[in-house]
Amino acid sequence: MIAFGCAVSESEAYFRYAGPGIRRAAEPDSVIFPYAAVGTIGRSYNLLLEAAAAHDGLEALVIVHPHTELADPELCTKVRAALADPDVAVLGCAGASGVHNIAWWDGEVSCGAVTHRYVEHGGGELPGFAWTTTHPAPAEVDIVDGFLMVLSPWAVRNVRFDEGLVLGHGFDLDYCLQVRAAGRKVATADLCVIQHRSLKVVSDLELWVEAHIAVARKWDGRMPDHPAGAVDWRRRARRAEAEREAARALAYAKRLAADARLEELERALTETTGTVSWRVTTPLRKLNKWRRSRLEAHAGAGP
Repeated sequence: MIAFGCAVSESEAYFRYAGPGIRRAAEPDSVIFPYAAVGTIGRSYNLLLEAAAAHDGLEALVIVHPHTELADPELCTKVRAALADPDVAVLGCAGASGVHNIAWWDGEVSCGAVTHRYVEHGGGELPGFAWTTTHPAPAEVDIVDGFLMVLSPWAVRNVRFDEGLVLGHGFDLDYCLQVRAAGRKVATADLCVIQHRSLKVVSDLELWVEAHIAVARKWDGRMPDHPAGAVDWRRRARRAEAEREAARALAYAKRLAADARLEELERALTETTGTVSWRVTTPLRKLNKWRRSRLEAHAGAGP
């Protein structure tokens, strides 16, 4: 049995996005846990894990963010195929390898069919993670993005989210690092997902910087493939690095906004040029253009 869970921090988002997507992907025997968010993300997610762990026939727990819409009717089949490898403990639709901090998107990004749907600039959609180079799933990675996390029965029963990370960001990196430290794998799968969110990569930069520092402090010198001393956060000034990554996130957001604005203008142009009045007046515009070119030619020729 594949279970689905959501820590409902925004009820409207759940009923519009996560809820319908879960029902689309769920099987007849799937159990769904739409729990109200309690305290930190870590606490809310641990309650989901405890509820799922009570089911002896559990095959996987799919944790969905309220703004995430599952659009893949074959999700359960793909999850079973990916978890056929007993070493795989965490799956996601997007993630990265070569990750050194919570700005995981600066690593080598792998993702499935992710669509980013936004409301700014009249609304629209872009490919997921359009601000960076992406590689197709599946792939083994260091971390998967917390907007969709699929946990194996082993992960559900043996690894817990850190409830001490109270600022919200970095919980996904921390969980995946725990899993990898235990000798298990984290991977992406080719899942079709729609993210309904703002164009901002990071909504609160100051909060994100503090969360960056907190996760870095916890994993000081213990990142997988980075032995103690190889990454000395004390000497590298955690805050300076966090602020640098925040500046990059802001630059990515500006690029997304520019892409969205371009799409809005192209949409407006298409709507305008597709009207009957535009088509009817096309000959007149061509004639006026020809007349202007003739006048300019005569003016350039001089007396």
